[in-house]
Amino acid sequence: MVQIKIKRLKQDALMPKKAYEYDAAFDLHSAEEVMLSAGERKIVGTGIAIEMPQNYHAEIRPRSGLAAKHGITVLNAPGTIDSGYRGEVQVILINLGKEDFLIAKGERIAQMLFSKVDAISFEEVDELTESARGAGGFGSSGRK
Repeated sequence: MVQIKIKRLKQDALMPKKAYEYDAAFDLHSAEEVMLSAGERKIVGTGIAIEMPQNYHAEIRPRSGLAAKHGITVLNAPGTIDSGYRGEVQVILINLGKEDFLIAKGERIAQMLFSKVDAISFEEVDELTESARGAGGFGSSGRK
């Protein structure tokens, strides 16, 4: 089991938790009340800071219910928290809905998923091996 250290930056901050035992991600809660007007984006604090092992990172992802019902999503989804970061876990939320939305203090606003990071090195080469896709980019596979 991987140990993640967590520090409350606000006494009443809620700890991340899973809704169900075998869920992949932990729900993050707002540490403040925030009015998010239609079309507006804001950084919302969670009141916590974390420390994870060097070979891990955390991704901040939207909550599907907020997105589907209210148009509230994480703007830079997924947001990345690197292992060396020790500041407050914050979430950039945007309201893509047509109505203003009040985020209550303590409301679940996003999910945090931890992933192991493999050591990567680059090798500069003159040529890359051929593949079936080749250099085909955006839309190269068609619509159907």
